Amino acid sequence: MSSTNSDRSFSWICPVFYRSGGCAQTELRLNRRTWDQLQRAMWMSVVALPLLPVIATLVFHYRERVGALCRSVFHRRKMSSFAQRSLERRTHSFVLMNSTHGQPESVLQTFECYSQTQPTCSIGQEKGEFLDSAVSRAAPLQALELGTHCGYSAIRILRLLPASGKLYTVEQDPDTAEVGEEMILVAGFKHSQFQLLVSPSCTAIPQLQPQFGVQSLDLVFMDHDVAEYLPDLRALEEGGLLTKGCIIVVNNTHLPGAKEFLRYIHNSSHYSVCFQALGMQEIRYQATNTTEELTVTLSNQMVT
Repeated sequence: MSSTNSDRSFSWICPVFYRSGGCAQTELRLNRRTWDQLQRAMWMSVVALPLLPVIATLVFHYRERVGALCRSVFHRRKMSSFAQRSLERRTHSFVLMNSTHGQPESVLQTFECYSQTQPTCSIGQEKGEFLDSAVSRAAPLQALELGTHCGYSAIRILRLLPASGKLYTVEQDPDTAEVGEEMILVAGFKHSQFQLLVSPSCTAIPQLQPQFGVQSLDLVFMDHDVAEYLPDLRALEEGGLLTKGCIIVVNNTHLPGAKEFLRYIHNSSHYSVCFQALGMQEIRYQATNTTEELTVTLSNQMVT
């Protein structure tokens, strides 16, 4: 654009500057710069517009991965409890109105339908299938979930438990726990099949044995604050709650807060990582018994 044309554009847009003179000319130069930036933005919009259908197709095709990314961003920014409760309430209302009550698969499909267009706190279908595989391998009689959220993962676990199996699910926020519990009940499960503990995980884990008579766990699913993964794992160890062969499924292992937990798992001979994908890991606890551990320890001391 020539200088004359540019001046004409500005005399039409900002005639006051041409009448004012003096310092108005300085302001005019600033507005000229703004006008140039506006023109560049308009050209970028024209170029980007044909790409929108392609972007929309890619987002739809990879919606599960995009959803997982959004949930990771929420975790990193540590969403306020108010925002999280609002998110879960909206999900709850949609599922309540659109699912067939008493049918777990219908409730799960309604969750997934909602998550295609709206953000949710559920782990989503792809991660849900990873969890399904781990639960099927564990065939747990006693399972523990840390982080109930909206109840999605609890429903996935419960539908795969044996008839005599039971899930203990822990959620520290009372409002979130209420939403999660109602979703589990809407899916058709009874209180005899699950126990919801409304407290921080560090408080709930020591209560499992004395208050609920839990002697051992066959499956643990960690989907709460990643900073609590390692302290909670140690609490489970110290309480003797992990059976040999217990499967531990961990979500969001790609987050920075999970580094200490992963280092601990890697350096311990008691754990082996069986599968990992989508920011999740399936870990098997394979501790030796106390007598064997003592023998190995004494042998090592004698050698040194």
